[in-house]
Amino acid sequence: MTPGPYSWSWNPEALLVVPALTVAYLVLLRRHPAGPLQIASFIGGMLLVLAVTVTPVETIALHYLLSVHLLQNVVLAEWAPALVVLGVPPALAMTLPRVPPIPALLLWVVNYMAWHLPWAYDAALRNPHTLLHLEHASYFVTGLLLWWPVVHGRHSAGFKATYLFVAFALASPIGLLLALIPEPVYEFYLDAPQELWGLDPLLDQQIAGVTMSVEEAVVFFAAFAFFFARFLREQDALEA
Repeated sequence: MTPGPYSWSWNPEALLVVPALTVAYLVLLRRHPAGPLQIASFIGGMLLVLAVTVTPVETIALHYLLSVHLLQNVVLAEWAPALVVLGVPPALAMTLPRVPPIPALLLWVVNYMAWHLPWAYDAALRNPHTLLHLEHASYFVTGLLLWWPVVHGRHSAGFKATYLFVAFALASPIGLLLALIPEPVYEFYLDAPQELWGLDPLLDQQIAGVTMSVEEAVVFFAAFAFFFARFLREQDALEA
């Protein structure tokens, strides 16, 4: 029986994993202290995960609207991992293995694209207790790998700016294609129990594609602008 669109979800993926990660983080802070902004960043990442996996966002994403599901994906693959990586204190990061940027970027992009293939996307939604959990976990883990070289990698600001630009350039076509394709791509949402908010499957898909691109641009452009500005300052300092 399909739950009402505004019902909350008792999602073990969030209700078990988020507290476990938070406790592990707090234990590690006893040996590797973090500043208030780092702690707030980590907690913010965990709260974002809860916001898209326990609230009605989860219910609408899994049963009603593609546009909400793509928002959930962006949060799990990009926004929340970015905050969590920012929350890791440098002293702790130095004790962990280095993450090579190019393999991390390629793994994130391939994972992101693979789960958006129609057959994989529909299969995950039709198997919410197995494949969907795997999808969300792979988004989050590859998202952590994506952001690790940006936050903790010993690379130049110019390299990091380029890395972020390439990440956005490789991921953004997914949303643009969804917005332009003239028919629904995912069969799962054709069987949605009702039109929510007056959105039929095609209009929902078009909105999903546009908003997905915007949601990705927000975080990637902000990070890119930060490192590009740092790169320009470094160049000015060299020329002075």
